[in-house]
Amino acid sequence: MATIYDVAKRAGVSPKTVSRVLNGDAPVSQKTREAVSAAMTALGYVPSHAARSMKSHRSGLIGLITGAISNADEVAAPAGLPELFIVQGVQHVIESSRKTLLISDTGGRLDRVPALVRTFQEHRVEGILYVSDFHKPLDVSLDCQGIRKVLVNCFDDAGTPAVIPDDEGGQYALTKSVVAAGHKRIAYLTLAPGMEATRLRMKGFCKALAEAGISHDPALVMATDLYGSPGEHQLIWDALDKFFTLDEPPTAICCGNDRLAMAVYGILRKRGIAVPEQVSVVGYDDHRLISETLYPALTTAELPYSAMGARAARLLLDLLADPLAREPDAPILVSGQVRQRSSLVAPNLDQNNVISLKGRTEI
Repeated sequence: MATIYDVAKRAGVSPKTVSRVLNGDAPVSQKTREAVSAAMTALGYVPSHAARSMKSHRSGLIGLITGAISNADEVAAPAGLPELFIVQGVQHVIESSRKTLLISDTGGRLDRVPALVRTFQEHRVEGILYVSDFHKPLDVSLDCQGIRKVLVNCFDDAGTPAVIPDDEGGQYALTKSVVAAGHKRIAYLTLAPGMEATRLRMKGFCKALAEAGISHDPALVMATDLYGSPGEHQLIWDALDKFFTLDEPPTAICCGNDRLAMAVYGILRKRGIAVPEQVSVVGYDDHRLISETLYPALTTAELPYSAMGARAARLLLDLLADPLAREPDAPILVSGQVRQRSSLVAPNLDQNNVISLKGRTEI
């Protein structure tokens, strides 16, 4: 393997001149620079990144810990979309920063995280991004003293810089769209109880109703998300049974994610209930494999994973660029857009069109 001394000998310069060309830390003539570059090409010389980082005290490396690679094929992820989109957002920003992103996958095992952090420390990474599989409190210790870190899709009580989705704002904007279409009886099939997204989106849902002067009816809200397990379909079926046997059935249904909305489409069709002519349906995530291929196309709120990754990467780079930079006082909220499609229309208030399953028996 060629060394800096071999390059210097072939180019007819001193090793120190070669070092200046590599590091760009001193003036070198264009002729000398070209001679050194030609020598490196001819000899197949590859500069030692480790040696250069020891000199500059900057490795140029950013570590990212995720389960996105090992979990990419799991359709049952609570988030509804793989966090791989967050990783893509991070990579888009890092690749233009002249730094290198090192990605380590947990393999679905949180107990591997401390070892991954230690490996990053051994490689002298400048910062670490930790990506959670869905919006929740940090569920593992990230002990990396002296290294800047940013959490993505999660948060902790220590005030670590974090970037999370604006779940409350997203559901608020989506529900406002449903209200703006003229709906006053709006049902809500939520994600699983106990999830951070469920709590926040419920706040957004109720806020939009209150602003419109619509009373919140608990009878129109049910949790049906079982992460895609077989029992989920029955929960949705039972919820729709309950909704449409009310004296005032809903004219629109909000679903906790697009997968739930897809199941609602199928059950309503079996019941002979037309979407959107009789009932409007909206989802959440903008999982385009679902939202754009359903018929009618699904109105939904975007879960802004790519934007979250990009925002987290930019935050980390800004903190690294200025050691005295103040960290955000609270997690940074990233908002998505409401994607208006044909599953949401004005309610049909024709008395002959009112849906009721009272007295009906399914065979």
